[in-house]
Amino acid sequence: MATQPPSATSDISAAPRTTPAPGDSYVQSFARGLEVIRTFSAESPLQTLTEVAGRSGLTRAGARRILLTLQTLGYVDSDGKLFRLTPRILDLGFAYLSSMPIWNLAEPVMETLVEQVKESCSAAVLDGTDIVYVIRVPTHKIMSISLNVGSRLPAYCTSLGRMLLSALPENELMQRLQASKRTARTKHTVTDIDELAARIAQVRRQGWALVDQELEEGMVSMAAPITNRAGQTVAALNISGQANRTSAKVMQASMLPQLLTAAQTISRLLGAQRN
Repeated sequence: MATQPPSATSDISAAPRTTPAPGDSYVQSFARGLEVIRTFSAESPLQTLTEVAGRSGLTRAGARRILLTLQTLGYVDSDGKLFRLTPRILDLGFAYLSSMPIWNLAEPVMETLVEQVKESCSAAVLDGTDIVYVIRVPTHKIMSISLNVGSRLPAYCTSLGRMLLSALPENELMQRLQASKRTARTKHTVTDIDELAARIAQVRRQGWALVDQELEEGMVSMAAPITNRAGQTVAALNISGQANRTSAKVMQASMLPQLLTAAQTISRLLGAQRN
């Protein structure tokens, strides 16, 4: 069964986040409110006022005003000491996810692919230096971390990320690689910018990406592009498996045709949806 939002759209051309100077076109209080929301996470679901202020870089007074505003609007709840987000905060994410029904089209195609290859399948979009998962059809648990809709991973060491990065202009690609926190997550992880650029150039030439145990030991993944009517890559589709069961060589030889077919099918459906 897929872990899937009602629908979604994507734009991989979004530039890495920057912090513009306050001005006529920049509402600082709104930006601070978003920073407060982003302080909450799986690691910090409950926070005191002091913790929110520290993580957002605001004064206690400033953080308090924003938290009380969010509480009045129903996005935050508090027991008087600890603050937490409410389910209403999901409305903000679903505004993005419901803006185009691409993932309703993709889900049955992905489920068919999973049945064919017996491996997990995911789709993601690019946001800054990360990929963001927008739909997953899992089979076996192959990672030590949990991935759900909205989960983020670094683009430089994932097949989905390299597929999406390959669609960027060269100067923008280099900017994102330079902005990435390129840490060696395993002994196989490529962190050198020139080597990464070379591998991504190869992805661009061949039209698919394969990453062998660079994100996590024992995990192999392969990705293909999802394109719109104009031929622009708007998302990426991948399959992931365990190296001790499905080596990179076996995955490429036996599963690449099915992956490319699934990505092309979703791309055609996306094009037809816009007619």
